Amino acid sequence: MELRTLRYFVAVAEELHFGRAAARLHMSQPPLSRAIKQLESDVGAVLLLRSAAGVTLTPAGVALLAEARVLLDQADRARVRVATAAGVPTLTVGLLGDGADPGAARLADAYRQAHPEVEVRVRDTDLTDPTCGLRAGLVDVALTRGPFDETGLTVHRLRADPVGAVLRADDPLAGRDRLALADLAGRRWFRFPDGTDAHWQAYWHGGEPREGPVVRAVQECLQAVLWNGTVGLMPLGHHPPGELVVVPLSGMAPNPVVVAWRDADANPLIRSFARIATAAYRA
Repeated sequence: MELRTLRYFVAVAEELHFGRAAARLHMSQPPLSRAIKQLESDVGAVLLLRSAAGVTLTPAGVALLAEARVLLDQADRARVRVATAAGVPTLTVGLLGDGADPGAARLADAYRQAHPEVEVRVRDTDLTDPTCGLRAGLVDVALTRGPFDETGLTVHRLRADPVGAVLRADDPLAGRDRLALADLAGRRWFRFPDGTDAHWQAYWHGGEPREGPVVRAVQECLQAVLWNGTVGLMPLGHHPPGELVVVPLSGMAPNPVVVAWRDADANPLIRSFARIATAAYRA
């Protein structure tokens, strides 16, 4: 039983879908399926039940998932101890978005408990770079939101948040229970500077070009709405100042919270961070 195969199994067990697990692992589905079948043969039990609706865990699969997570955590910690002994005890984390997110707070606590010897350096970034400096080599790992160009990056989704339109409280649309993008046609939106990731801009601009003030930070977005009556988007569950409201928006895909790192980066601290982040956001 190889650690690599256990990682494959954990990915399928967490995603409950072979296609999503294969995408998460940056591999095609056939070799993933073969690896799981070989694992089932090795342990002598069916671990996953496959159907058109997706995947479910058997009792044996539930048991192995718990054991696999423990084994993988132990392997990650061993790699971290070796890295620390070699003089690499730091991890630079890029953060974008709401620093009060309870998932991020749980992650910070869990990572500190798992790796008290590691110095975590945090780099807050503005909205013009959703990768938080990954491509420029300014951070080792990013805790951020999508979507963005994933070329050369490993991106693992932790959660997806529905979004709403941010409006002034006295806006004629502010009292609606729900809005559609068509309700906002012709309105001015806050925009990001030229050169900002195209996938990121397309999502936060509602899928079409917009006119309005250029912003770089969350507070600038809120102030643009407050002072100019522009429209913006915000994940539901975030609480803007009392002068503003967030109305649920139909027709928008939920916004993913992700952890991302460079494909070629073999730093064991990063793999451990991603695993702990998955558990923290699942909670």
